[in-house]
Amino acid sequence: MLSFDDKRWEQLSGGYRTRFDPRAAFSKLESNIQLADAWDELWEGLHHQGDVGEASYAAVPHIVRIYRQREGDRWRTFGLVALIELARGRGTNPEVPNWLKQDYFQAIQDLAEIGSTEVMSEDDANAVRAMLSVIAIAKGARTHARFLFEYSDEEMIAFEK
Repeated sequence: MLSFDDKRWEQLSGGYRTRFDPRAAFSKLESNIQLADAWDELWEGLHHQGDVGEASYAAVPHIVRIYRQREGDRWRTFGLVALIELARGRGTNPEVPNWLKQDYFQAIQDLAEIGSTEVMSEDDANAVRAMLSVIAIAKGARTHARFLFEYSDEEMIAFEK
């Protein structure tokens, strides 16, 4: 996991293909202050119209670590991780850098394990879909993960017609 004092954060790009350093937002989440602002900053900075960057991938282990510490917003946690992973390799999005691969993919596996137990107590349909999407990603069912994440119940029902 990239430590907070690592200088690489200053050079990593996010969803806008510009430099994005998520450490301030992580600090807000860890301190339980300005949570909505922190999540908005992460969603905006790490993903934009299907684009992600190396900062997006470097953020995933920290998002999972922070969730484990304080079990925050399930929808935003699982949703952002699913969004980043489902964007990986699409279009001109980069692959996960070699120096980050082990931590990145382990964080997704860890979040899927957490989700597999927590999903049964979740009532919010969007959170359930995001959690199931991360579980599907971890099990190699990316197409199913994409459908779970990207389509609402109403949209899925329309496919049946």
